[in-house]
Amino acid sequence: MLKQFLLAPLVWAVMSLPAAAERLSLSAISAYLNDLKTAQSAFTQINDDGTISTGTVYIHRPGRVRFEYAPPNDALVMAGGGTVAIFDPKSNTGPENYPLRRTPLSLILARDVDLTRANMVVEHEFDGTSTIVRAQDPEHPEYGSIDLVFTGPPVELRQWRINDDAGGQTTVVLGEMETGVRLGARLFNIVQEVQARGLD
Repeated sequence: MLKQFLLAPLVWAVMSLPAAAERLSLSAISAYLNDLKTAQSAFTQINDDGTISTGTVYIHRPGRVRFEYAPPNDALVMAGGGTVAIFDPKSNTGPENYPLRRTPLSLILARDVDLTRANMVVEHEFDGTSTIVRAQDPEHPEYGSIDLVFTGPPVELRQWRINDDAGGQTTVVLGEMETGVRLGARLFNIVQEVQARGLD
């Protein structure tokens, strides 16, 4: 299940219709993501097998994110230093590690997000309430893609869906996002997390 989160990707959440809903431009979305430095939010994850997990996500752009899963899951997925680590609470060994650049999350955690880049966006739609953007690394489409769901104006990220090259999906629906929060470096330090869990 945790591997699906990374290498793969929600039920579309019901969201209030903004007063002047319209399709958001790729440049406006890129600017929003580049301005999003730190954030935290409760999340609900719908896995490819239909199971549901909840927890809290911490985002510190560029390159850092932490998904703390609530009991009974108690798993942890974190990215820092160019690596994504998956901690399985049932395992007494170290985490499974993957290069962040090989996951679709790298597209929104990049230092400079530019969705107008050639071949970066393969779909850009508006469903009457939300703008949905499907993005992938044009140089490595085999890494999968990510569907980003925004409302606005003003632009707000509501959810994302990670799609793997085998057709699997993992969806993350965000709750009320708090931005501009102070997040300590410890939250994204994989080495320190390993040591704290006695796995080194």
